[in-house]
Amino acid sequence: MIKHSVEKIGGTSMSRYQDVLKNIWQRPQVPHNGTEKTLYQRAFVVSAYAGMTNGLLEHKKTGEPGVYALFSEMDEKRPWQQKLYEVQAAMLAMNEEMFEGQDIVRRRSDQFISSRIEDVKQCLEHLENVCTFGHFQLDDHLHRVREMLSALGEAHSAYNSVQLLKLNDINARFIDLTNWRSDSQQTLEDHIQDAFADVDFTQEMPIVTGYTQCREGLMKTYDRGYSEMTFSKVATVTDAGEAIIHKEYHLSTADPEMVGAENVHPIGLTNYDVADQLANLGMEAIHPRAAAGLRKRNILLRVKNTFEPEHGGTEIRSDYSSKTPKVEIIAGTRNVWALELFDQDMVGDPSYGQKMNDLVFESGVRVLTKDFNANTVTFYLKGNKRRINWLMDRLQANYTSADIRVEKMAMVSAIGSDMKVPGLLTSAASALSDAGVNILSVHQAMRQVDMMFIVADQDYAAAVKALHSGLIESNSDWQAVQSA
Repeated sequence: MIKHSVEKIGGTSMSRYQDVLKNIWQRPQVPHNGTEKTLYQRAFVVSAYAGMTNGLLEHKKTGEPGVYALFSEMDEKRPWQQKLYEVQAAMLAMNEEMFEGQDIVRRRSDQFISSRIEDVKQCLEHLENVCTFGHFQLDDHLHRVREMLSALGEAHSAYNSVQLLKLNDINARFIDLTNWRSDSQQTLEDHIQDAFADVDFTQEMPIVTGYTQCREGLMKTYDRGYSEMTFSKVATVTDAGEAIIHKEYHLSTADPEMVGAENVHPIGLTNYDVADQLANLGMEAIHPRAAAGLRKRNILLRVKNTFEPEHGGTEIRSDYSSKTPKVEIIAGTRNVWALELFDQDMVGDPSYGQKMNDLVFESGVRVLTKDFNANTVTFYLKGNKRRINWLMDRLQANYTSADIRVEKMAMVSAIGSDMKVPGLLTSAASALSDAGVNILSVHQAMRQVDMMFIVADQDYAAAVKALHSGLIESNSDWQAVQSA
């Protein structure tokens, strides 16, 4: 039976819409179990254009406040309004660029997004006024505000994409899952089921908003990973044959900009364990919970490079394990906050850390890993400095006798589907030592799918290069790929 694919296009790729048009949308493919190429039998879940969600919420890497972050501060001067106008200007500039010479289409696209932004503006103004009364607390509504703002970016890119495709004689269909101005609220699965009920995959190309408004509230659980959850759920609900993620790069043995393009190669095949470790570092192929649905339904996941359409990309399978134990990828992240709490009272008290865990969760920062001994707990966290400071204050108030300190570091990981390599730690430590990198901490679970090294933030690049050279480039498998 011929089955369609469900494909996700990331924000950086979406901003290069002409490349996406040429390399993906206008490029016929043979569908799952099919024999002939077609433009159809494909549905696309799209992210917002690059930078739009940062402006609407906050910058994902720097923490610079967007509309949401400014609104949450309840400043009487309403700086969020100016930020919203800046985002609107950026969206209209994108429309002007995309639809140059197509005045009717451009005006239609301008009206679509301007109307929604005006809705948001009025809603936020009303909410500010209501929350001046003591019976209404802003914090009770902020998650809804965050969801509403997120919906703008994906609605804009999906709507524009449909217009672009129609201009190029492709029968595209706008699937708006944002539930804008609707008084109904369904579960995620029911909402998607209804939206696709009359879709004919043989004759039309659905373009789907990456954000879905639903009863569960995707942002509560997945925050900026919500589009991947939409992508996964669309694939499982519509019984897709394959799920494909289009990114601006290959899933490679390391970052080519850091190690050198000549020194890396696409992984080609790996498993969900590796994908989960990458997600933990913020370099996700797919959110772990989104991947779980695909795994259960045995839907093949593929990660492809938007700008190399001929390349098959990397398959992610649940049953894959490398033929010989090896390191498959070196990845990591800078700006890791190492938060250390030392307290003599911790010794022998198994319940000591429960409040600490609750506060870390409440702070909204992301835990990469943690370690502890008799009297010390160290969390390795990702988050902006404001949230880290909030957490520090709360911890100090709850643990008055504790010595608490925080330091910025970096994390570099060796990752593989099977890393049961004798002497791997020694080889890694030697490679780092030879590069002049001091190891501050090491973490490895018994499953042996990753080995994490904590190093000084300024040593991050040197650590990535050293581990890639020592653990991957020296491997005969890598040399065989390079010579092929």
